[in-house]
Amino acid sequence: LGGQMHQILIPLYPGWGSCSLGVFICLACSGIHRNIPDISKVKSLSLSRWEDHEMQFMAENGNELMKSKYEAAVPVYYYKPTHKDCQVLREQWIRAKYERKEFSEPGRNFTYEEGTRDGMLMKRGRDNGQFLSRRFVLLEREGTLKYFTKYDAKEPKAVIKVDSINATFQPEKIGNPNGLQITYLKDYSTRNMFVYHENGKEIVDWFNAIRAVQLHYLKVAFPGATDAELVPKLTRNFLKEGYMEKTGPRQTEGFKKRWFTLDHRRLMYLKDPLDAYAKGEVFLGSRDHGYNVSLGLPAGTHCNGAWQHGITIETPERLFLFTCEMESDQQEWVKHFNNVMNAPMSPQEYTMEAMFKHRP
Repeated sequence: LGGQMHQILIPLYPGWGSCSLGVFICLACSGIHRNIPDISKVKSLSLSRWEDHEMQFMAENGNELMKSKYEAAVPVYYYKPTHKDCQVLREQWIRAKYERKEFSEPGRNFTYEEGTRDGMLMKRGRDNGQFLSRRFVLLEREGTLKYFTKYDAKEPKAVIKVDSINATFQPEKIGNPNGLQITYLKDYSTRNMFVYHENGKEIVDWFNAIRAVQLHYLKVAFPGATDAELVPKLTRNFLKEGYMEKTGPRQTEGFKKRWFTLDHRRLMYLKDPLDAYAKGEVFLGSRDHGYNVSLGLPAGTHCNGAWQHGITIETPERLFLFTCEMESDQQEWVKHFNNVMNAPMSPQEYTMEAMFKHRP
């Protein structure tokens, strides 16, 4: 490419460029850009032949300038994916920016902010595991997400308050590239709901519509808070998921394999990753209030399971004992537990802690 392109690249060096948009991109996103050839013409920075006018165009534009153009009016609640996020989130972000130009003009109306969203999603049955078409209705004025077993049903099967919702994309777990996991609190327990839509734009629009309604309600609840303070309270990715073995409260029961999900301060354990309800949940408060985590198990613990890498979580009420298959898993879980326990608790988290202590 010569010295000119080398000067343009430093310090980015992402490996690929769109010579029609004037941006440098990574390998994963280059594949998405190739799917919109009318908009984006992709070339390798090291293997492709670049014309002089293309290099000139890249030099005159670049990522920062194009970001100011194509991301001029991104709503504060809109989830901007990173390289760690799944394909559908990254693809719809790229298409929204460059193909649909959704964020190029300030003041335009967004589909996520219409106040009501009504449509059909494929939902996994709680008991039989089959995915069936269900009607979902999101209402900003009520702050609810409802779903109906039939399109013309008068009464919803569930009415979910948006302030109790978390939503995170789980394509591998659900077995669909557009799979979305929605969790919410029901009768003091976390309910898991698994949905997808065949159209990638449709499921990502649902996701961002939920975030828009959540932000609206947070602004009402916390009128003095800034957007920067409120946005982290919207939907969030799980900190970690995976299998561990656990024993019961007397620590004499056999260790049983369970699927664990760490959603900030809530550690849930399930028999199967796609169970509708967790078998149990552990609230992880701050270290200042009697919560602690350590490597290994208490002396004298009878560990009958196959996994030997122990973790002990101490809460004000009891000890929780887990074992991991691999030492690397043990270290990663403990790292996340420590990060959560070292963080100060918010007023809402004190309320959640009280709820955990007093639930039936």
